[in-house]
Amino acid sequence: MAYAHPDPNAFRAVVWQIVRQIPRGQVATYGQIASMIPAPDGIDAETYARLAPRWVGEAMNAVSNVDAPDVPWHRVINGQGGISLPPGIPAALQQRSRLEAEGIRFDARERIDLGVYGWAGPDKTWLEANHLLAPKPLREPPANDGGQLPLL
Repeated sequence: MAYAHPDPNAFRAVVWQIVRQIPRGQVATYGQIASMIPAPDGIDAETYARLAPRWVGEAMNAVSNVDAPDVPWHRVINGQGGISLPPGIPAALQQRSRLEAEGIRFDARERIDLGVYGWAGPDKTWLEANHLLAPKPLREPPANDGGQLPLL
């Protein structure tokens, strides 16, 4: 079983293309970004679902090393709403500082509320034009009580 993407440079380019779409004041997760990218040929869906978020993390690590100003790497966090970098290292402090400068707040557990700051993803037209899939949602959908509208 392969642990590296068959074409890491192409995968990084797609990840960075998606990350460039995340608006200021919102965050996406590694898994959410991975969910937009179809599995490469020869990798089954289950294996891809397990490995792709790690590959997204590797793509984000690659961009943060050069700190490309057009890729907002700081807006990508883990699925629990936290910064995945080791606490206290300069890159983690920089990520937190950049997020806070955009109005994103951390709770007492050092987590970001994905229900408040989670990105819904690019619009359908952009996804289709770029041959990508709809992202998994980060925000809980409104409760559906069988289709009845509230009276008040």
